[in-house]
Amino acid sequence: MAKLTGDRLQAFERQAAACRSLGSPFTADVCEILAERLDETSRFGRRILDWPGNPVADALALRAAAGFHALKRAGRSDALLAAYPPAPTDRDALADALASAITENDDFLHDWLDSPPQTNEVARSSVLLGGALILGQEIGLPLAWYEIGASMGLNLGFDRYRYALGALDWGTTDSTVQIRSEWRGATPDTGAPLRIADRAGCDVSPLDPGSKADRERLLAYIWADQAERLARAGAALDVAASAPWRVEKADAVAWVARRFAPPSPAGVARVLVHTIMWQYLPEATQSAVTATLQAAGRSATAEAPVAWLRMEADSQPGTASVRLTIWPDGSEREIGRADFHGRFVDWLAR
Repeated sequence: MAKLTGDRLQAFERQAAACRSLGSPFTADVCEILAERLDETSRFGRRILDWPGNPVADALALRAAAGFHALKRAGRSDALLAAYPPAPTDRDALADALASAITENDDFLHDWLDSPPQTNEVARSSVLLGGALILGQEIGLPLAWYEIGASMGLNLGFDRYRYALGALDWGTTDSTVQIRSEWRGATPDTGAPLRIADRAGCDVSPLDPGSKADRERLLAYIWADQAERLARAGAALDVAASAPWRVEKADAVAWVARRFAPPSPAGVARVLVHTIMWQYLPEATQSAVTATLQAAGRSATAEAPVAWLRMEADSQPGTASVRLTIWPDGSEREIGRADFHGRFVDWLAR
């Protein structure tokens, strides 16, 4: 009987290790059990065994784990309800529950794999706030805030949240979204006002925060044993549902070309933003977006600057690089390194 091997097996093993390092031993167990036991006897198993793409780049293990969490949240599997948090973890019982869920919900799990992850981790907003405060200090202009890979737009509303970042308390005191990150390094300067003149986001498969089905899809990708993340995301979904913006369904190349087309509007700094999504873009898309920003940068002026703020994985394991480029001079620097879920930030900017 065929089992997981090669790069597919490695993808599940790597994801399990990542889950443990990011504080989710339960999801690590799910990934390890699937790595050990998935076979060709189900449509779900066959689809994973025969996955045509890159299982790491496609986040295949995350997709699979989220499918089971979605079933549990929907109450569609009594076995998962008994085995998932807040119930104590019993690995053998969990393995039996996953097998039962596959038998009872094979078609659902098979089809769940169609779409890429929708995480939109809200605590990543801490580094967006830090970058925005730098822009406010160094540029001193209102910001036109444009995010690609925005999913539901939860991080588009970063300035509507309350933050406790080391010595810095910032934001709306009555916000239902509270973000606490262990902040290491200099505290961002809050002397310059943070003003958002415009904001918009795009995604190839945007979700609607006002849709119960879409909300559940996003929440399924948050790990079942991380109650604080689930609660924070739920609060951010409520904020996004009542916000005046919606994420556009659009290809990143065309959307960025439109948002950063000349001439640059005077008195506003246009900022491209993204967090943990660059890896999902084809190389040609990455090159096209980069070329568009560089072209916009060549026509930028002190009165009409362009900036690029991003938090993405690089060759250094365990954390993501937070980088900021500002035109017209095109200066680029690493302003921080952050935990992928925003639990801590090593701030390098002064």
